[in-house]
Amino acid sequence: MRVPRDPLPEWVLTRQREVGERIRCARRDACLSQVALAERIGRDHKTVHRWETASTVPSLVDLLLLADVLGVPLPDLVR
Repeated sequence: MRVPRDPLPEWVLTRQREVGERIRCARRDACLSQVALAERIGRDHKTVHRWETASTVPSLVDLLLLADVLGVPLPDLVR
């Protein structure tokens, strides 16, 4: 089955929002601000904000960096 890319199916957008919320929760659990998290992974704090609000999607490399800094398994961020 081929998934249309534009517009994305609603389930994809829902999953993006869920991943963003998991990033936000893990960041808060780690007692980090968006600025502090961004500094630790070498990204801009605006980028972290965009991920948490599902405006953009983190790459696999970004997800690996996030999981490492936040001390959570990668699957917990993207499940």
